[in-house]
Amino acid sequence: MPITEFLERNAREFGDDVCLVEINPDIQEKRRITWRDYELIESNPYCDYRREITWHVFDEKANRFANLLLSRGIKKGDKVGILLMNCLEWLPIYFGILKTGALAVPLNFRYDSEEIRYCLNLADVDVLVFGPEFIGRIEKIADDIEKNRLVFFVGSGCPPFAEDYDRLTANCSSRKPEIKLKDSDDAAIYFSSGTTGFPKAILHNHESLVHSAIVEQKHHGQTKDDVFLCIPPLYHTGAKMHWFGSLISGGKAVLLKGVTPKSIFDTVSNEKCSIVWLLVPWAQDILLAIEKGEINVNSYETSQWRLMHIGAQPVPQSLIKKWKEIFPNHDYDTNYGLSESIGPGCVHLGVENIHKVGAIGVPGYGWEVKIIDENGNEVAKGDVGELAVKGPGVMTCYYKDKKATDEVLKDGWLHTGDMAMLDEDGFIFLVDRKKDVIISGGENLYPVQIENYLSKFEKIKDVAVIGIKDVRLGEIATAIIELKPGVTCTEEEVNEFCKELPRYKRPRKIIFADIPRNPTGKIEKPKLRKMYNSENLVAEQNKA
Repeated sequence: MPITEFLERNAREFGDDVCLVEINPDIQEKRRITWRDYELIESNPYCDYRREITWHVFDEKANRFANLLLSRGIKKGDKVGILLMNCLEWLPIYFGILKTGALAVPLNFRYDSEEIRYCLNLADVDVLVFGPEFIGRIEKIADDIEKNRLVFFVGSGCPPFAEDYDRLTANCSSRKPEIKLKDSDDAAIYFSSGTTGFPKAILHNHESLVHSAIVEQKHHGQTKDDVFLCIPPLYHTGAKMHWFGSLISGGKAVLLKGVTPKSIFDTVSNEKCSIVWLLVPWAQDILLAIEKGEINVNSYETSQWRLMHIGAQPVPQSLIKKWKEIFPNHDYDTNYGLSESIGPGCVHLGVENIHKVGAIGVPGYGWEVKIIDENGNEVAKGDVGELAVKGPGVMTCYYKDKKATDEVLKDGWLHTGDMAMLDEDGFIFLVDRKKDVIISGGENLYPVQIENYLSKFEKIKDVAVIGIKDVRLGEIATAIIELKPGVTCTEEEVNEFCKELPRYKRPRKIIFADIPRNPTGKIEKPKLRKMYNSENLVAEQNKA
């Protein structure tokens, strides 16, 4: 059945129960500082540090937005982009889109104006919904994106180039729209970049979304009593598909805006969170804060916290060992997935397999996995090959890109581009990446994007970007720079030049050296990785 039916069931059966809470620690702190800030916050419904809605209100808000879209001519198969920071409106908007039969198209909140424009055009987006954090970026391209496209603003102070979401939805019917949906209907487009750094549009149907929900609940056993703490951005498949476990169980979830050890522990304690999904740097920050005495675990109510799980990047074994020393009663799991496999869960460790920390695990519920050579044949246990996965959560295709689709989808198997091996007990270990992607703190970085930008610097003759091991972030983007003959340059000059790049794309380390290229002119990345001790980086991160 379509994913929207779980929401409608919850509205019927648990209508008055709180389902979503938004916590904004920054606003809470402002309230403590000055009365002027307090007055400003009190006058703005979007500036309360804690907001909540029930399942009934969630479903009602989704219906109102669906009916607004339908009244404006949006129909089944159209596309609606979402450019919002995590907030209480995010998920009702997402489900409102699905209820019309249109496709939800979440956008990375780190995109600059040109990346937003590119993705809107790539996915044929008919409507854009955006929040106050993006006014400046949208204003730069407003004249272009307003052409044949609806633009709705969520928040206070609607800019002149958009329409007010709150005012318009308030006058729409809260009745469920009569749109029939099937599992095979297209549901969402997510974006993922290839080695070129240009986003690909990943098409999923309702079956994919439902399967991700079932997988999450099967893996982590969410019940109605569980409270899920969601910190990562909802635009990504990871956060949303982990929340789908709460959708299936009818449980509560908390959206935390801002991530510090204190805000996490305050929220776990105050909201009685029982499941927390972290990224490696956040878990490391928590352990360090405890070690320094900045967090006293005994000062918080954490007895209900039963599960900590990590995804999006390799997990150092030492981190989990230390975590279990401090939190011996926590179950632990790690999840592997791609946006092409509807996010986490096609492989997972399993809470019962903590003795295998370092592995990404075993095939997830309803998934098949194999490790293959370049001819598509399965390799022997202990040998390295490419990880391939198959299941109901595999994407339909790369939207409007048959060539790219055919490269990774073969007979229903998704070729992930990650190199892995199977041990004697049937557990999968990641070894390296076939693709040129760098995963730093859970964020995908694409070397070609950074290389293309740096190549514009007049002092640079050649440049290559690789990932180098980092204790906190797993790996960091490192720029190997070959200068033009007779030219001098400092790291400070390069860093200053890079200020036009989004912060997360800026190289963390600069090395001045010659760039090796092969006879066809291609940068020899394997040689560079060997020179700077970053071979088999994924395997090394798992062992650390």
